[in-house]
Amino acid sequence: MQREVLVVGYDGAVLTDIAGPVDVFDGAGKVCGGYRVRLAAVGGGFGVSGGLRMEAEDLRDVAAGVDTVLVAGGTAFEAAAADPELRRQLRRVADGARRVGSVCTGAFVLAGAGLLDGARVTTHWAFCDRLAAENPSVEVVPDAIHVRDGRVVTSAGVTAGIDLALALVEQDHGARLARLVARWMVVFLQRPGGQSQFSVRSRVPPVRERGLRDLLDAIADDPAASWTVEGMARRAAMSPRHFARVFPRRVGVPPARYVERVRVEAAAGVLESGDEGLDVVARRCGFGSAETMRRAFQRVLGVTPGGYRHRFRTTGAA
Repeated sequence: MQREVLVVGYDGAVLTDIAGPVDVFDGAGKVCGGYRVRLAAVGGGFGVSGGLRMEAEDLRDVAAGVDTVLVAGGTAFEAAAADPELRRQLRRVADGARRVGSVCTGAFVLAGAGLLDGARVTTHWAFCDRLAAENPSVEVVPDAIHVRDGRVVTSAGVTAGIDLALALVEQDHGARLARLVARWMVVFLQRPGGQSQFSVRSRVPPVRERGLRDLLDAIADDPAASWTVEGMARRAAMSPRHFARVFPRRVGVPPARYVERVRVEAAAGVLESGDEGLDVVARRCGFGSAETMRRAFQRVLGVTPGGYRHRFRTTGAA
């Protein structure tokens, strides 16, 4: 059975959000004949990143009955999410579809069309908090590369659309075909770690208390210092009991967890730019030992320090 995959774009969509999943489904279709990929937008052709223009069907002319609807992300996702005609057409074509999904900030477009209500979803790490704040009925999973909740499928940013498409091919036709397509495209069938590895420098929510702000700055300036709860409380001009209550509410994590994340961030920067051994990096960043640092990296980023260095220091082109 040939399944129709409808990729929906708009002016300002990111080319990779479109091309990645299209290449996955097209590659799988060449092997098994299982997919027909279509590209559509309200009004037909549209502009994408890099100043390129895509030829596309007019979404208003696409008959209901496609198997999978996948909305691309892009720099203009806000305008797309607010476009009443795009929302109306998405609801129409999604009504009879087996799956409805998005790549990156395309999740905002689906949310604007009312297609994510009550679902577990993800999006680009930089926009997870915003998606959750603007859509209280949606459960946002910030560290996932992709999420499948019933018929709703969503992915993290840009290249994560390839991961999502491979997962859907595996769902439809099994791991063997998905693995073949992944090898042909020279990508992971399932990449290690979550998307927190790309957002370790994410911002802390605004903090009102001056003492607490000063403390956070001090930890960032010297992550290797001995940051005990009692010492942090004194630095923040609070009693230890009050500090233990206030810190998680304001920062979002307990004090020890926050210090660990700052140390991981500091170590990641050293690993990206230097050749020091792991024991040296661990001591410089406050971990004490390479093993302690390894466990912290696994908790925070889902990869080992050596794996992080290998993945983020260079593309290997040299």
